[in-house]
Amino acid sequence: MKNIVIAAGYATRLGELTRNFPKPLLKIGENTILGRMLDDIDQIPEIDEHIIISNHRFAPIFEEWKETQHYKKPITIVDDGTETNETRLGAVCDLLFAMDKLNIHDDMLVVAADNLLFFSFQEFVKFAKEKQTSCIMCHEQPSIEKLQRTGVIVVDEQMRVLNMEEKPQEPKSHWAVPPFYIYLKKDLDLVRHSVENGCGKDAPGNLAHYMVDHTTIHAWQMTAGRFDIGSLDTYYEAVAKFG
Repeated sequence: MKNIVIAAGYATRLGELTRNFPKPLLKIGENTILGRMLDDIDQIPEIDEHIIISNHRFAPIFEEWKETQHYKKPITIVDDGTETNETRLGAVCDLLFAMDKLNIHDDMLVVAADNLLFFSFQEFVKFAKEKQTSCIMCHEQPSIEKLQRTGVIVVDEQMRVLNMEEKPQEPKSHWAVPPFYIYLKKDLDLVRHSVENGCGKDAPGNLAHYMVDHTTIHAWQMTAGRFDIGSLDTYYEAVAKFG
C-alpha cells in the first residue's frame, strides 16, 4: 500500500508564513505537521512507500527535508510542475498525476497534509482490509454550519456509504467526511478515469463523492479527534496546544 500525501497547495490563508514555504513542514513543537503524521503511518506494516505530491516552488524544500528523515519506508517527492495558486492542478488531478508518473497499481492511503491526528491510521487500514472495499473516514458533526462546509454521508448499519454530498445546504446526516481515504487496487481504474467522467478536480472530497456513486465504499468512524490547520489562527492555536 502506498501512502500518498496531497501537499501541492499554496496555503494562501496563512499569508507570509507560507508564501515561500510549504504548510505541511511548519513546526509544531520539535516536529512538523507532516512529520507527526508520517511518524504514525510509517509504522503500518502494509505501507511500503511515502509519496508526497508538491508543487514546483516547494518541491526543492521537500527534497531538502527528505534528506534529514529516517523513516523505515522510502520517501518519494513528486513535483506537479505548477508555480502559482492560480495554476494549481487541484487535489484530484495531483493524485492522478502521481499515479501516472509513478505507474502506481497498488492500494493507496490518500491523506491531506495539514491535520494533527489523535488516532492511528492503522485502525483505518485494518477496517479496509476487513471490508475489502475502498473506504473513507467519518465523524459525527453536530454543527449544521460546519456540515455545510464539508462532505456529508448517509450510511447503512454496516457503514456502507449510500450517499455523499459536498457542502450541502440541507445535510442529510451528521456524518462529516475528513480528507483521508483508502482506494483499493481493484478501484484504481475508476480513479484514473474519474476526472474525464465528470469528477471535480480541486478538493479531494470530489473524488470520494465520485467513487461513492460508482463503487462500494465503506466509512470508518474516527475513534478520536483531529485538528485541522487551515488558517494562521488555527496554526498558532496548534502550536500553543500541542507544541
